[in-house]
Amino acid sequence: MPKTILIVDDEKTIRWSLGEALRGEYDVVDAETGAEGLRAFHDRSPDLVLLDMKLPDGSGVDVLAKIKAEDPAVPVIMMTAYGEIETAVDAMKAGAYDFVLKPYALEKLKVSITHALETQRLRSEIGYLKRKTSGKDFFRQFVGQSAAMVDIFDKIQKIGQSKANTILITGESGSGKELVARAIHECSYDEPRPFMEINCASVPETLLESELFGYEKGAFTDAKSRKAGLVELAEGGTLFLDEIGEMGVTLQSRLLRVLENKTFRRVGGVKDLVVNTRFVSATNRDLEKAIEEKIFRQDLYYRLNVIPLRIPPLRERKEDIPLLVSHFVDRFNKELGKKVGPVGRETMEVLAAHHWPGNVRELKNVIERAMLLEAEDELLVSHLPPELRGRSGAPAPRSASVIESFFPMTLREIERIQIEKTLTQTHGNKSRAATILGISRQTLREKLKGFESADQEKAAAAEPERTADGEAVAPPDGGQQ
Repeated sequence: MPKTILIVDDEKTIRWSLGEALRGEYDVVDAETGAEGLRAFHDRSPDLVLLDMKLPDGSGVDVLAKIKAEDPAVPVIMMTAYGEIETAVDAMKAGAYDFVLKPYALEKLKVSITHALETQRLRSEIGYLKRKTSGKDFFRQFVGQSAAMVDIFDKIQKIGQSKANTILITGESGSGKELVARAIHECSYDEPRPFMEINCASVPETLLESELFGYEKGAFTDAKSRKAGLVELAEGGTLFLDEIGEMGVTLQSRLLRVLENKTFRRVGGVKDLVVNTRFVSATNRDLEKAIEEKIFRQDLYYRLNVIPLRIPPLRERKEDIPLLVSHFVDRFNKELGKKVGPVGRETMEVLAAHHWPGNVRELKNVIERAMLLEAEDELLVSHLPPELRGRSGAPAPRSASVIESFFPMTLREIERIQIEKTLTQTHGNKSRAATILGISRQTLREKLKGFESADQEKAAAAEPERTADGEAVAPPDGGQQ
């Protein structure tokens, strides 16, 4: 797909001549004023900007600053008259890649454009390699030695090396489908490519359509300008469609057209756009059953299921549980600043006996909650949730020191202590605290509001009554008890 160049100049002849010279090799967009240029930059996300130093509505240097604030990586070449060289030098200091003098030499300008785009590509690749070598690539996040996981690792690498454009990942919630999608993407390219994702279950269908395909200006009431969709933004890379089974049937037909024809239209558009994107879909729904229920298209299922990849639930690979537990203990020791030692045999047996309906995500949350609220130097059975302890016999009692510290107290007082302790450990992060406590964020907010109201009522009750002169009125018994 050709690179996009934005030309911002108030002289129509310059915009026309530059456009004619660059079209064919590049996709050219032009604007007459700084304001129009910034709108075009926001809407089209060009790969390079040719920017005039003087514009009808202000200085090109000011426009440069706004462009760099939005995307510091995009190269900007300033176009200036001979007498504005000093200002052009200031623009270079402000982040411009180069400047050319008017009347410009076309061949020299083309060389500058080529060098600028090549420099941008090299910087992007260096950043990508740094991320890979620093251990942040998603493939390293997998933990497992079971035959099932070894098979998954092997398939991820084979898919990454193939030219497959549609992959369907199935598996229960919490089994790691998103990690697999990212790992496939990481294994697929030697240079950085876009990875875009969307959860089809979390976005209304009318909004999902515009998020996927974008829209043209005026396509609907709030469409003030053109917007590129995720299909377009993922060009040359990967689009991950999580929970594809929740997508409405109408939108399924549009997606099928994209997969079959490799073209799509923005909402409100009349022009077909060619797409070169790998589509990775994931679902925890039984799509064959959904087809029988007439809520999922059979032809789309066959198109998506070219390369199927099933992620086994944790209960089918329990030999991975000790490795995962060790991994999470090490991780949360670093994150929480703790020194919890290796998990003992009794605790590990309880963890291995659990069914884990929430899979790896549930195991991670259990370890995090126990280390955050309970464990200091060792993870004990008593630190685990009741539903886990019950599988190994009677629930293990809490230590006497814990019980005594809560006695005598009301349940509301104990609840408040636990909530405040959790918020302290999470540094005030209410979402994370709510997850650990097993309640919703809204419930947590309501409880905190209730604590605050109780404090205010207590403070008001403790305030003595006063006369009109402001003197405190003594209680009827003179303060004697």
